Amino acid sequence: MKLTNIKQVEDFIAAVNRAHSNVWLASPQGDRYNMKSALSQYIALGALLGQHGDELELFCDSKQDEGLFIEFFVHHPEV
Repeated sequence: MKLTNIKQVEDFIAAVNRAHSNVWLASPQGDRYNMKSALSQYIALGALLGQHGDELELFCDSKQDEGLFIEFFVHHPEV
């Protein structure tokens, strides 16, 4: 799932925190940020809110967790 224009950071982090397995953001350059790590969250959110925010893709290790983010996208279609 490609992310663009994320402004609902708190809702996004809440979805990450509810996930049971790892959640990743990946850049086209091959960088992968594990969103379950607090340090990676800060780095990835800086990228999301910065100039390259529309280039990151979201991946979940568990199909079950993908439903959390589908719900997030339904509530925030601009993302």
